[in-house]
Amino acid sequence: MTRTSFSAGLVLAAVVLAAAPVGAQHGPAPEVTRLPADVIGMACSPTLVFENPVRSLLITGGQDGYTHHSYGPGALLTMNAGTDNGIEVGQEFFVRRPQSGRATRVSRENPATIRTAGWVRVYATEAKMSLVTISHACDSIDVGDYLEPFVLPQVGTPDADPPKPQKENYGQIMTGTDRRTIFAKDDFFLIDRGSAHGVTVGTRVMIFRDKRRTEAARRTAENDLPKGIVPEFLYEVGEAVAVDVKADTSTVRVLMAHDALLVGDYVALRK
Repeated sequence: MTRTSFSAGLVLAAVVLAAAPVGAQHGPAPEVTRLPADVIGMACSPTLVFENPVRSLLITGGQDGYTHHSYGPGALLTMNAGTDNGIEVGQEFFVRRPQSGRATRVSRENPATIRTAGWVRVYATEAKMSLVTISHACDSIDVGDYLEPFVLPQVGTPDADPPKPQKENYGQIMTGTDRRTIFAKDDFFLIDRGSAHGVTVGTRVMIFRDKRRTEAARRTAENDLPKGIVPEFLYEVGEAVAVDVKADTSTVRVLMAHDALLVGDYVALRK
């Protein structure tokens, strides 16, 4: 590069910087989340719902000079509630996003995965709106994501000497974060067994696969396990532990995987 072209480049850079919007607001520098890795993993893990979540508190935008739809650590974001709604500086909220497989209404036949995008802390408040900073990002945080009060998850202790799996009461792997269908060690996914089936936080489950089922057959509705029918030719592919339990579903973390774990694989409770 010649001296002339280098000088011209500096002039061009100065013009670009001068054209940038003035007065863009920035939050404080992002801090390192000092939570243990297993707690962060649980806080970012998915859940499943059978009806649309209530989305009264929302991320509505940012405080810089450009229009964005997605944000990461360091951004200063707006939410649609303030002191009139009881919002106070220092409060923390989960940022969540429903992910439905089809455009139809969320129902028991068409459940939605809830993606936890991260959690935020209230930085400043006004009567009708507040500014928040990102405490931790599991994913990008998008305009329209909804907020729920942040509660630090409690890590359950897996039973060190669990009983044999209950082979008369099989469940199945349903889905994962971002509707993933393949899982490995330390991944999280959802199963169709919950407290109504005897699952508690810390319950260990064995994962099995039917050797007769092909991947093509696995993706068809006709291969759902009929009630009262025990699958045959099963072999063990992994083990997981329940970390969050609802009435009919549970979020589990993979403790061990001999092979990739797949949506549709069978789950047997060790209780």
